[in-house]
Amino acid sequence: MANRDGHRRFGNIRKRESGRYQIRYPGPDGQMRSGTETYERKSDAERALSLIEAQIIRGEWTDPDRGKIKFKEYAETWISQRPGLRPRTVDLYRWLLKKHIAPYLGNAAVGKISTAMVRQWRADLLGSGVSVSVAAKAYRLLRAVLMTAVEEDHIISRNPCRIRGAGDEHAQERPVLTVAQVFELADLVGRRPVGNVRKLKDNAYRLRFQRHGEMRTHPEVFTGRADAERALWKMGTDGRADRTHDRRFRVLVLLATFASLRWGEVSALRRTDVDLDAGTVRIRAAYVERSTGGLVLGPPKSKAGRRVVGIPKDIVSALREHIATYVQDEPGALLFPGAKGGPLRRSGFNTRTRWVDVVKEMGMPGLHFHDLRHTGNMLAAESGAGLKDLMARMGHDNVRAAMIYQHAVRGADKAITDAIDRQLEKRNDGDTHEMPAG
Repeated sequence: MANRDGHRRFGNIRKRESGRYQIRYPGPDGQMRSGTETYERKSDAERALSLIEAQIIRGEWTDPDRGKIKFKEYAETWISQRPGLRPRTVDLYRWLLKKHIAPYLGNAAVGKISTAMVRQWRADLLGSGVSVSVAAKAYRLLRAVLMTAVEEDHIISRNPCRIRGAGDEHAQERPVLTVAQVFELADLVGRRPVGNVRKLKDNAYRLRFQRHGEMRTHPEVFTGRADAERALWKMGTDGRADRTHDRRFRVLVLLATFASLRWGEVSALRRTDVDLDAGTVRIRAAYVERSTGGLVLGPPKSKAGRRVVGIPKDIVSALREHIATYVQDEPGALLFPGAKGGPLRRSGFNTRTRWVDVVKEMGMPGLHFHDLRHTGNMLAAESGAGLKDLMARMGHDNVRAAMIYQHAVRGADKAITDAIDRQLEKRNDGDTHEMPAG
């Protein structure tokens, strides 16, 4: 808007050689900036200046020069500067950025990313075979990075990630074991067939197994070690080979289930964390395995993860036997050490217990170790405990997960239906007279 003497109060307008008009104005930092667009009419340029002035006054102005930064560069900085991210989360974000976001949007200027571009990017991901779950994770990361660009750095005026439901994973429902199945699993993870596999000169594999205490050679020669190992496992399960029973992982399965522990929590437990007299276990740390293979000992997943959990009496007696048999005397000794005495890795546990074969033998292929915690949470919810008590036992900071478990065990819809049925029964019992004729 021009003053009475012909000079503008805010910014200025100049006519270029092309005949179009360009604006210049001072930003909140006092530096003069040129408009990124030119205008055919001077009145259009004046309106653009008025709009920018209003945005600056309201604190909504975004620096167009900062919006030129490439998304990949901005996102990498965002990940490195994000406070409180766990190591595995950092690894996940960097992998998602490198694998699924940067190849599509990495070279785009942050200020130029539009909703249409985001929609096309997501469609391309799903069209190339990326799962809905991974695409949702990538979308949530993109949305979070751009939200910082909006709210904190004021690079863009609004977040272009506006696709409804794109961040939802719709994870499939996980299985819940019965108490009997938990104990069956705990026993099976320690049972192994007696035998060995050796490589022959022609890259084939020979299998030897024990039957009734006598070592024998399998007549078949296998083309791969995995095939030979699967055959040996099958022979152990159907009684054609003797089996041993290593009970060192039995309590790990029981404790993870009935105390609702995560893998990182149970693998970090030490002798001093267990109070057998009080029947409790203290969770104060957790191991995190980085994508590089390194193990990092840190705090539990959430602030509420530091907790003391009660142990059922039957598990206390089994835990007492386990500690006496397998755990060193030092207070800091690991409760469930690996083969060489160090922390037990999940991959090592899966290999030594042949987890995949065990759960398949039980008729539950695809069962994950984390499903044990899921089972424990369901059992805790079935106790009728209040929301806060459930949150404390599960180690959750928010109520959402605990409420899901409460709702699942209550069978809310069935209870409502049953209540309606009772009301209908009362009505029918009291309605003994005949309906009057119409």
